[in-house]
Amino acid sequence: MTERLSTSSLARATGAAADDRLPPARFAYDRHTWKEIAHLLANFPAALLGFVYVVTMLSVGAGLTVTVIGLPLLAAGLLGARQLGKLERARARALLGVRVDEPSPLPWRGRRGFFAQLWMSLKDPVGWRTVLYDVIRFPWGVLTFVTTLTSLFVLWPVLPFIARALTNVDRAMVRALLSPSDELERRIAELESDRGVVVDTAAADLRRIERDLHDGAQARLVNLAMGLGLAKEKLLEDPDAAAAMVDEAHGEVKLALQELRDLARGIHPAVLTDRGLDAALSSVASRCTVPVKVTVDLMERPAAAIEGIAYFTVSELLQNVSKHSGARSASVEVWRSSDRLLIQVGDDGRGGARLDGGTGMKGLADRLSAVDGLFVVDSPDGGPTTVTAELPWRDRTETDAAGSAPGR
Repeated sequence: MTERLSTSSLARATGAAADDRLPPARFAYDRHTWKEIAHLLANFPAALLGFVYVVTMLSVGAGLTVTVIGLPLLAAGLLGARQLGKLERARARALLGVRVDEPSPLPWRGRRGFFAQLWMSLKDPVGWRTVLYDVIRFPWGVLTFVTTLTSLFVLWPVLPFIARALTNVDRAMVRALLSPSDELERRIAELESDRGVVVDTAAADLRRIERDLHDGAQARLVNLAMGLGLAKEKLLEDPDAAAAMVDEAHGEVKLALQELRDLARGIHPAVLTDRGLDAALSSVASRCTVPVKVTVDLMERPAAAIEGIAYFTVSELLQNVSKHSGARSASVEVWRSSDRLLIQVGDDGRGGARLDGGTGMKGLADRLSAVDGLFVVDSPDGGPTTVTAELPWRDRTETDAAGSAPGR
């Protein structure tokens, strides 16, 4: 089935490539040649329109930048240039057979406020590339119009070859200046998706912290305040009962402090801040229900954010080992390879771990993807399981070092 799909896909791709190939130029005029001639003759009015628009837009917008309407006019002009580019792409598709994808629209929803949208419009690369295209196209449009019109009456036997040569330059210009960058478009889409993941993750973490505070330490502190209030009332009437209440309140204080420590460890453990990944991961491994061998081979500490993500990744993976794997032993390895931080967590359990298995693997993969990381699960049924995580390495800055100093 896969082979048939691959063969079908290859056939479609081959067919698409064949459609893009133009027939060779011939002395006899065919419809492709007439389309190319029509394109070259239309170059002059199209180039004149674009050039006049661009010069007017730039001169008026730049000249009025000393006033409050200059930059908005320039931004509006760039939006209009986008529309000119759209018309040129349509003309190239119809007459030259050039299939150029439309660039992504500006992400207005992601920019709140007039000035944010204004700045986004002013630095729009698609608009500026269209401006450059219209400036270059004016002398080229005049040249191609005059050459084609003259050749139509004087050099008509070889006009198909002249038209093909001139329109090939047009095709190159359209592809270079009016087509979106595939890599840039892909990267923008990834960053927009990753931004959503980061926002959702941060919101979920805030809700978890709020819930833990409300249900744990806050409830105990409320009970503590009520108990101390009752003890104060009974202090003179029944000193023994008051002492018992104070003793009970003392126990509540200890439990509240322990819950706050556990919550703080869940946000960012002190041992990670003070001593780094080796000590922090050893601490996590000691709480695992199976023996864990920890190997951290790092000559220096990474940036605090990367270090924190690595810690919580290993912590959650070891929790999965404790809860779901049925393993007898596990291992954690951390090392640096070039500009990447690599983490490998393995166990000899029953296997069968999946990204969509409901064990938090999908959330870990999303978190790592949001920082240009990778997350790979190799867990056949029957085991063993090996999870490899990869993070970008960033050097620890002075700010990170100051924040990790004891007592800060």
